Amino acid sequence: MSPFFLLLIGLVIVIGSILLFRLHPILALFLGALAVSFLTPSHLLEQSALSNHLSAEETAVLVKQTPGERIAIAFGNTAKSIGLLIVLASIMGKCLLESGAAERIVRTMVSVFGERKTPIAYMVSSFVLGIPIFFDTIFYLMIPLARAMGVRNQKAYALCVMAIIAGGTMAHSLVPPTPGALFAAGAFGVNIGLMMVVGVIVGFGCSAVGLLYAAWLNKRQDIPLRTTADTSLDDLQGWLKKDTRDLPSFFMSNLPIVLPVILIAGQTILSNVAFDGPKSVLQVFKQVGNPIIALFIGTCIALYLLGRQHSFRLRELEKPVEKAITSAGTIILITCMGGAFGAILQQTSIGTWLTGISGEYKIAALPLAFFVTAIIRTAQGSATVAMITAVGILTVLNVPGVLGFHPVYLAIVIGCGSKLFPWMNDSGFWIICKMSGFTASETIRNFSILLTIMGITGLFLCMLLASIFPLI
Repeated sequence: MSPFFLLLIGLVIVIGSILLFRLHPILALFLGALAVSFLTPSHLLEQSALSNHLSAEETAVLVKQTPGERIAIAFGNTAKSIGLLIVLASIMGKCLLESGAAERIVRTMVSVFGERKTPIAYMVSSFVLGIPIFFDTIFYLMIPLARAMGVRNQKAYALCVMAIIAGGTMAHSLVPPTPGALFAAGAFGVNIGLMMVVGVIVGFGCSAVGLLYAAWLNKRQDIPLRTTADTSLDDLQGWLKKDTRDLPSFFMSNLPIVLPVILIAGQTILSNVAFDGPKSVLQVFKQVGNPIIALFIGTCIALYLLGRQHSFRLRELEKPVEKAITSAGTIILITCMGGAFGAILQQTSIGTWLTGISGEYKIAALPLAFFVTAIIRTAQGSATVAMITAVGILTVLNVPGVLGFHPVYLAIVIGCGSKLFPWMNDSGFWIICKMSGFTASETIRNFSILLTIMGITGLFLCMLLASIFPLI
């Protein structure tokens, strides 16, 4: 059975189970992963292992594993990478909401920008944060602000969520030092500074178009601000009646968000540039700049703010933290099952299959790079994996005299292609779905289609810039 039919089977099972049979996403994703895993023959597993540079011993172990073992390992690998981050982010978000810190930030932003321009501020902030930080972390940090804004104006809630998505997702794939953009720049021999400049230009243009789509869509839908597992609407509405003097200061309200950003960004920058300063500075940032440690520090500050709001009566902290952890558990289960489903699809050797057929299509380099990356992203779920796979396929195009323009455009267009079409096999899909309170179909409209529009915009921008400014 070919990888394409295995992908099709998984797609039908997952989407059909959720939308037609109303199964819980965890069950639907598990059924899809189980079916694909059972039907994947050993020779495809061997091809997948070869493409991932596994040793002969590791390949033999993979082939011998049962479908259940492969799903469990993939589930565990996803939990290892995001499990603690989700728990810490959930606690921090709950504390920011219950301490009034999120309300204070939103009040200040509204007073500076005005309520109508606040989504623009969210988009710009998310774009800047997306340069050094993974998008998932940005969304964890900013979703409490969107909810605090939503309780003030429910019609603006979905727009604020989409504004955060529009900024952070584009920066994450186009502007180094994020992993996919950094890898693409290195593979094509593109100067990091040039990659950053072109990435910011194209990425910000895509985000602006994404925000226009978000505003258009928001006028045609009515998504209420819903109670989630850790936050009730009554609690959020209670803060609207509070006097600003009863809220934490603007500086302290921002500190749980800004400090982790500084620590993570500092560690990322110092790891990728020549640093002549004291080694102790490098060691400090290496330790505290780890996303888990940085987020833990931010969570401790958020807990302090919540404790101060209750005059440090520790019993008052127990219930909010318990709700946050319960909510995080559900999100982790769904997200990890989505990650496992994506990993099982990767084991069908779908990337190798796409590599084989891509040579049959003789079309222009930029659209070719875009569509190859888009197909890989939609097939297996990870934007970074799609970029790395597509770069491996398309390095043959980076030959003097073949492109007719600087390879920076090839690297950027691969990042744009990695935006299409995130669905249920993407762990980020479920993070956004559950933390925002959207349904699966609402997430497709407000996340999947939004990213698709921004990605296509990026393709046209790259083709336009390559024509006007070939840089060779």
